[in-house]
Amino acid sequence: MINWSDADDRRNIIFRAVGSADNTTGYVLGLHLNFDPLMDPDLIERDAIASGDYEVKPAYRRYARLWLRRDYIDAIKKARAQRLGAHVGFLREGIAATYQDADNRDDVEVFENLDDDLALPKDGMPVRGEYTMYGHFLFLRRLLDNTEKVRFFLDQDSAFRAACLSAFSDRIREGRCDAFYVRINAEATIDEKRQILADNRRHMKAMRQRYPDLEDWQLKLLMIKEKMAQVVNIGTWQDRWVEQSFPNMGEPEKAMCYLTDIQGYDKDHLAWLYNKASLHAIDRFFMQVRRRLSLLERPISSSASPGRRWFGYGPYKPVMVGKLLDIFRVFYNFVEVGMNKQTPAMRLGLAKGKITVEDIVYYQQQN
Repeated sequence: MINWSDADDRRNIIFRAVGSADNTTGYVLGLHLNFDPLMDPDLIERDAIASGDYEVKPAYRRYARLWLRRDYIDAIKKARAQRLGAHVGFLREGIAATYQDADNRDDVEVFENLDDDLALPKDGMPVRGEYTMYGHFLFLRRLLDNTEKVRFFLDQDSAFRAACLSAFSDRIREGRCDAFYVRINAEATIDEKRQILADNRRHMKAMRQRYPDLEDWQLKLLMIKEKMAQVVNIGTWQDRWVEQSFPNMGEPEKAMCYLTDIQGYDKDHLAWLYNKASLHAIDRFFMQVRRRLSLLERPISSSASPGRRWFGYGPYKPVMVGKLLDIFRVFYNFVEVGMNKQTPAMRLGLAKGKITVEDIVYYQQQN
């Protein structure tokens, strides 16, 4: 969130970033912000009007990827008319509400939620979220081109599904790419999380008594397949959701949906894929962004305008957001060590040791 810089217009400016991280090493593969600092809003607006951009469908425009002023105002009006009530507290209801929200959109690939308290920046221009999303996955397509197999665990949104399946369509057909939705009940309280974990421990204990000759990994496999047998169809497309068998405090209540079910995996193989499904690596990165970068912490409500927010450390220049995220991603991947005294880059095999901040800052001078 960018603090307002004009006392006469105190609407907030919101940017969104999409990122992907490796769940095993924690390495953040890519991070892209929906903002282009090189675009001049006034010049682009005049040229868009002169070239007739507003007269043709968005996909055929010269500036299709950018948020033009009139489009932004119209999108806010539509969002106001279509806005649904909040659905929190229940995992299945939250999944269904997300499908309903996507179904209400004019374009299911457009995922941005706009309201009257948001404004466009005066310097630079925001990029439409679906273009940022496609750009992100096409970037990953090139980056991971030589990998034998890729598995994506995606936050539940139709824009993620469309971008991922489009960018990796050939690899999906070849059996070299899988994609799953993952949905977590982030509204669970500490007591509810503890209760879920306690219930799981009791179930595991009962399974050990029932199958005393099986090892823990075999019992785990059985428990996952139990959940697979209880699959639930949810949403307009009747996607098949499986609830997790082994919760933790970070992901206490979770459900997964296999989006590329064309590989013909046997039940054991598919069960272990469901077991791997998690958003923990990218969630941890964004949590660190919130905690470590004071300019990007969550804001507080303005006492004068409850719907609007302001934060004392928040940046006033949009370009600073992208710069901060780029710098922090390098720090996170190559400088910060984890419990095993290794950085994500070391765990991935990209670095032999921890890189110091000085090495990064003075790299250009040394070369």
